[in-house]
Amino acid sequence: QVQLVESGGGLVQAGGSLRLSCAAAGGTFSSYAVGWFRQAPGKEREFVTAISWNGDYSYSADSVKGRFTVSRNDAKNTVFLRMNSLKPEDTAVYFCATGRSDIYTESSRWVYWGQGTQVTVSS
Repeated sequence: QVQLVESGGGLVQAGGSLRLSCAAAGGTFSSYAVGWFRQAPGKEREFVTAISWNGDYSYSADSVKGRFTVSRNDAKNTVFLRMNSLKPEDTAVYFCATGRSDIYTESSRWVYWGQGTQVTVSS
């Protein structure tokens, strides 16, 4: 059982940056891929990006490529999501997920989820 805790969300102006963190508690995700998803009001949860279990590769949605970067520090049991050039359409609750050895874009394929952190981008 892995418990995930996201942090780092907040209110930022368009064009600004934020760094989200996803910390594993009560377990470790060192052998798992870690994904980030987001959900805006009235919309389905959507895939943002994910990093492989060893950090060798990542995969991102087209909407965030070139702006968002995912990284991991397994010594600290933490995965980071660096978000640059934020846009109002990035406004959502951001969730991290883990529990699979491979990367999947479907939210149903992931096992463990955090509670989410709100990101609001003002225009």
